[in-house]
Amino acid sequence: MTDIAERARALTQQRRPFVHATVVRAQQPTSARAGDAAVVLDDGSIEGFVGGHCAENSVRTAALDTLRDGRTLLLRVLPDGGAEFPETPGALVVVNPCHSGGAIEIFLRPVLPRPVLRLAGETPIGEALATLAAFLDFEVSRDGACAGATAAVVAGLGRGEEDAIRAALDAGVGFIALVASRTRGAAVLDALGLTPGERSRVHTPAGIDIGARTPQEIALSIMAEVVRAIRVDGLAPSAAAATPPAAATDPICGMTVLIGPDAISADGNYFCGTGCRDAFLARA
Repeated sequence: MTDIAERARALTQQRRPFVHATVVRAQQPTSARAGDAAVVLDDGSIEGFVGGHCAENSVRTAALDTLRDGRTLLLRVLPDGGAEFPETPGALVVVNPCHSGGAIEIFLRPVLPRPVLRLAGETPIGEALATLAAFLDFEVSRDGACAGATAAVVAGLGRGEEDAIRAALDAGVGFIALVASRTRGAAVLDALGLTPGERSRVHTPAGIDIGARTPQEIALSIMAEVVRAIRVDGLAPSAAAATPPAAATDPICGMTVLIGPDAISADGNYFCGTGCRDAFLARA
């Protein structure tokens, strides 16, 4: 558990998405015990122990799903013919035909990198944005670099705006907010000579219209727009890139099998475990 905790801290510092998997209940004769833990990386690899090969495959598949939606999940792996366990919101039941017996429950907690807000502008609105963004658990960057930023807010009020917007666009930032009136904002964007695709990434006037007047209220309207872009529109926090593993269907039991270095295969097919592989070879 100590090694897994240390690995989780290292992955968090690296801004690498992962899932912290913990066995919360295990029924004999499963090989896992309550308290066993692992981290599942975004490439499908597992470090640690949460059960044998069959259970591990189910954990890997479910963990990658939690990384996509960011929600925790209680996974219950049952042997074929095991007692029923109702699926409810936040819970998932899978049946492994190759399971040797016993049930196992594993809590999957996705750990995603904090979104990074690149903030340009030493103004009262900029200061209010920095305070509110930190409260909302954003990582606030004011060092001039845009690489890795989820969103950027340009609040210079006429100072350095064009350079800040250009830097954010060149860094691939998906959401850029310019604090300006509608007329002045349009003039700034016209002067930059943006392509239609670039212009669609710059939002001005910045923020949702809530009748804001004070710097704090304006910051609230801007951060509401940024949060909406993440939660509703799918703007993703930046993270170390990983190639998701390909998947195949076990021809015997129908389970989804992620294809990796330790995947069990035969004759171009992939299997959840040796039992299904042997059954396939015997049938052939």
